[in-house]
Amino acid sequence: MQITDLNTIPHFGFGLMRLPVIDGDTEKIDIPQVCRMVDAYMDRGFTYFDTAYPYHQGQSERAVKKALVDRYDRESFLLADKLPAWSLKKQEDVQAIFDEQLERTGAGYFDFYLLHSIEKKWYPVYNQYGCWDWAQRMKAEGKIRHFGFSYHDDAELLDQILTEHPEVEFVQLQLNYLDWENPVVQARRNYEVCRKHGVAVNVMEPVKGGTLANLPPEAQQLLDDSDSESNAAGLALRFARDLDGMMVILSGMSSDEQMKENLDEMADFKPLSDSERRTIDEITRVMLSKPTIGCTACRYCVDDCPKKIIIPELFRAANGAAMYGLGSREKSYYKAALTDGHGAAKDCIKCGRCETACPQHLPIRELLEKVSETFDQE
Repeated sequence: MQITDLNTIPHFGFGLMRLPVIDGDTEKIDIPQVCRMVDAYMDRGFTYFDTAYPYHQGQSERAVKKALVDRYDRESFLLADKLPAWSLKKQEDVQAIFDEQLERTGAGYFDFYLLHSIEKKWYPVYNQYGCWDWAQRMKAEGKIRHFGFSYHDDAELLDQILTEHPEVEFVQLQLNYLDWENPVVQARRNYEVCRKHGVAVNVMEPVKGGTLANLPPEAQQLLDDSDSESNAAGLALRFARDLDGMMVILSGMSSDEQMKENLDEMADFKPLSDSERRTIDEITRVMLSKPTIGCTACRYCVDDCPKKIIIPELFRAANGAAMYGLGSREKSYYKAALTDGHGAAKDCIKCGRCETACPQHLPIRELLEKVSETFDQE
């Protein structure tokens, strides 16, 4: 599928970082269900798939081969993959990882290729290993068709990078209405930098890891009382889709049901009305009044935890308690995250590896202490 204008891509993308799994094991992807989801997605005219080297501990790329590449003509879909700075230890690693990604996916080439999760600590790594020039060589060889990066830092650094690298065609940003004025995420300011430089924008975390799909009761009531026909997730997706310069809105979906709901919302897109924008403002006010943890469940913090703590699941339980009260559902979420040798919040040894990996820059060690005070005293 040759793309001459990035604005012509169907605007809804399938993010492959939260795929359905078997028995809660993130490495055991439910391939038959993923195949059904891929079929439903392609049947509605959407084509953009987004994976990455670390997703599902490397199994996402392999799932791409089984559920997509082996089942569809290569020119019928668009595939994006990413190079992780944290896996680069020597110059040869750049090409070796790329070649491994091509082998895992069986894709032959990537329609879109990104330097993964640029921020202050990773930008020098990509520079050190000459990844910018390397990407242009891969483009010249036909192994990459479009080049960009995903980003998790402030607007000043983003402006610097895009000034230094005008070859960048698109940037993938965390954009959702809850983070729009967040001083850490800087969603609005980063978006405005991209518009200034004229690069296309991919949206990640439009539903903030599911947070905006499961509103607290007061916020849900605001939506129920409004004139919007969208559900909570749909309203968040439409907020992102309504912004100028959008290339693709990515949604990481974990079930047939989530796929169907999102397809119904995005296949017949309607811009937000003024009253819906006012509803979003009110929901934002309510959401920001809750003492919740801004975790998007990306799971980057989990891989290197010496105590095997499934941090996002513990935070999910804590956020549920903050929004709904400490009930049996929240306790069951917490206990379920402790099975198969996974540690509790109290088991944290404060090594800090999780905080190094967290793209949200959360004070995870401090937050785990608070989670332990809530749940480990039972």
